[in-house]
Amino acid sequence: MALLITKKCINCDMCEPECPNQAITMGPEFYEIDPNRCTECIGHYDTPTCVKVCPIDNTILPDPQMIESTDRLWEKFVLMYHGDRL
Repeated sequence: MALLITKKCINCDMCEPECPNQAITMGPEFYEIDPNRCTECIGHYDTPTCVKVCPIDNTILPDPQMIESTDRLWEKFVLMYHGDRL
């Protein structure tokens, strides 16, 4: 599933530059994750880098509205980075 940044976000700017999929952008109040671009870093890293660098515990969580299997996250990664070669 894609990840979700909660209202606990303090806008510290740590997560946005770490996202390899450019899925994180500044929203009206705090950072947001584009669920269409979030692969939980599958294809890049073993764990989501945004969660790893966030200084506030439990600020970045699985998005209950975007339940996706690991296979689906891999498919998104492949389409984003290798779709032109399919």
